Amino acid sequence: MTTSHALLDCALIHEARYRLKKRIRRTELIHSHHFSEVAGVPVWFKCENLQRTGAFKIRGALNFMTSQSREALVNGVITASAGNHAQGVAFSADILGVKATVYMPESTPPQKVFATRDYGAEVVLTGRNFDEAYAAAVEAGRESGALFVHPFDDHLVMAGQGTIGLEILEEMPDVANILVPIGGGGLIAGIATAIKDTHPGVRIIGVEAKAAPSMHYSLQKGRILEVPLTVSLADGIAVKRVGQNTFPIVRELVDEVVLVEEEDISMAIVALLERTKLLVEGAGAVTLAAILSGAARNLNGKTVCLLSGGNIDVKTISVVVERGLVAAGRYLKLRIELDDLPGALARLATEIAKVRANISIITHDRRSKSLPIGKTEVLIELETRGYEHISEVFDYLQGVGYEVEVMK
Repeated sequence: MTTSHALLDCALIHEARYRLKKRIRRTELIHSHHFSEVAGVPVWFKCENLQRTGAFKIRGALNFMTSQSREALVNGVITASAGNHAQGVAFSADILGVKATVYMPESTPPQKVFATRDYGAEVVLTGRNFDEAYAAAVEAGRESGALFVHPFDDHLVMAGQGTIGLEILEEMPDVANILVPIGGGGLIAGIATAIKDTHPGVRIIGVEAKAAPSMHYSLQKGRILEVPLTVSLADGIAVKRVGQNTFPIVRELVDEVVLVEEEDISMAIVALLERTKLLVEGAGAVTLAAILSGAARNLNGKTVCLLSGGNIDVKTISVVVERGLVAAGRYLKLRIELDDLPGALARLATEIAKVRANISIITHDRRSKSLPIGKTEVLIELETRGYEHISEVFDYLQGVGYEVEVMK
């Protein structure tokens, strides 16, 4: 039995489960034979990407709002979000019949903006990132009297997210490891509290994008630090500063926090699409990325990867799939100069066919000023079967006389 934290204990999480029981989806825990073989341990996915509104955030938002009096909600609710919390608040407000205003960063994918508006919320796009949108929302809430629904740093929000931990334990009491995405820390704080209360031996591993490592560095220094952000596929967990209330819980109960690269996230999204037919956003795929990249080490026993959300923009999917294929050695871009003679392009295509690479896109340009007279430039994109095949293609084309340049 773990020590109850001043802001959160397991009783609140059990209350949240009762409050949410008929309003949310009890999401599936799916075993993956393929990823179990890859990881060398039994792997399951907790599929919050299949949750109502497409992410776990509805649990915390709805638990918070249904815990309030009608008087507290009379001026409506207001929040800030990179997308998933926005939809959770908008959906909950619609159920309760109250007005919702959501501040979102200007860079928020359109799909998340449209979905939030579809649930009836007013959306205000402002700021370059979550933190700037958050500051604007807090100020607007002070002026309007609307109740602010924090995306992570509130004990009722954390308790709602913690119901995921209770569901995992009910279905898999002998779980050994649970990998959880970390943004502000509300999700992992709730889950860790739920798990460690009765199963202190379960290993809780947090996963952050290397582009937004606020919890990782705060834990290293023993105090909350604000870190600079770079653009990440895991936009849903990209925060400069973790929660004042979540940090001590994570420090006390979480066993380890690891970081994953953008390419690892891309590969995990593509792998989930191909192998499990699950569409997962970057923030949700970081847990599998931690396993595939080796960031999560020394795993033994039944392992659960929390897929926290599936709200990925369609335009982003095409970029992610291409990056994931490139990172996996399954897509190759080349630049080759040819003699500007009839049949030269046909010969190149024939040589490529000999090494069993499939031409996806080809661009033939003889007008570039950088080309010598009598030469033409070919930009070619190939489907390949991994890094060994890429080396084979590259070596073969050089061996038959082509000067080959790999393009990024």
